[in-house]
Amino acid sequence: QVQLVESGGGLVQAGGSLTLSCAASGRSISTYGMGWFRQAPGKEREFVAAASWDAGTTYYADSVKGRFTISRINAKNTVYLQMNSLKSEDTAAYYCAQSRRSGIRPLLQDYTYWGQGTQVTVSS
Repeated sequence: QVQLVESGGGLVQAGGSLTLSCAASGRSISTYGMGWFRQAPGKEREFVAAASWDAGTTYYADSVKGRFTISRINAKNTVYLQMNSLKSEDTAAYYCAQSRRSGIRPLLQDYTYWGQGTQVTVSS
């Protein structure tokens, strides 16, 4: 099965930018939808963004629209999340996940493989 490893998290000032990467290994992700989710302490995991297998379709949570961009380079077996204009409420552990579908839906049940997460902390 696929293994997913997130990287790029860290401490950033409010208003700043950060790019997360999700590197897949073990199998190709080129035919599967991919998503990003986040979870803050004491909160449930929530959907952030997702891209279909070819990024022809993308979805974003309302809270990140216009600020975050999901992209993928299937030849590199990697998915990215570009985060701009970061806010304190963006602070969370961010997780990359693979959908069982080639398309995407913002539903946790669709995602079967998960990375371990990378922490993003936005300071005010």
